[in-house]
Amino acid sequence: MKQRNNVQIIDVKTDVEIAAMREVSRMTAKILCHLAAMVKVDMSADVIDDEAKRLIAEYAGAQAAFLGYRGFPYSICVSRNEEVVHGFPVKNKVFRDGDLVSLDFGVHYKGYYGDAATTVALGDVKPQDKKLMEVTRRSLELAIEKVKPGATVGDLGSAVFTHVKDNGMDVVREFVGHGIGRSLHEDPAVPNWGSPGKGAKLIEGMTLAIEPMVAAGNGDVVIASDGWTARTKDKSMAAHFEHTVLVTDKGCEILTVIEEK
Repeated sequence: MKQRNNVQIIDVKTDVEIAAMREVSRMTAKILCHLAAMVKVDMSADVIDDEAKRLIAEYAGAQAAFLGYRGFPYSICVSRNEEVVHGFPVKNKVFRDGDLVSLDFGVHYKGYYGDAATTVALGDVKPQDKKLMEVTRRSLELAIEKVKPGATVGDLGSAVFTHVKDNGMDVVREFVGHGIGRSLHEDPAVPNWGSPGKGAKLIEGMTLAIEPMVAAGNGDVVIASDGWTARTKDKSMAAHFEHTVLVTDKGCEILTVIEEK
């Protein structure tokens, strides 16, 4: 995230930039919806990556936001079960009945970024895993409900954290949401915890990627030998949902509307 002498640099978008953010975010959501709908039992994760590349190629000038970012070697993050985020979409990762599969995906188009994530339940999912998904999704909704000019990132984080802890689960603190626009990660950081009224204030025209990552057990993570895949340390199940949103004069506009299966 952009910082200068530890001072946050908040990028407020112009009308032209907001139009560009809407366009790339719609593209991101459309592709992610397609990818989420195709996830099925006995499919290997590399098929998802191949399809992501094919769909991006249909848009002249569009690029996968994650491919090559800080060395990440794939177009999409595919994380399964205890994997929280940044999972590799590899051939030996085969989806099984009862899996939770999280897809984190972004597009770079005409100089701007869109970013979104969703979690898909496969087959006969355990009730506690369904609850994990529901709690994670609802925590994102609660954070989005707090978005308006004058609110703070602490308001958003508190909404996520309170809902998650009230349901006996934990947020992952290793990773946070973020501003987004001309860069994939901009100020301000948007943690999934915090105190109401604290942290950076939201301003009309800001665009944010809000993304609760929730563990059924403890939120501590370990990084796999690939240097990227983050797993829960206690091997508990994890879920991840994310939207790119715009702060408006009336509150919030969700730029990446994702239709679930």
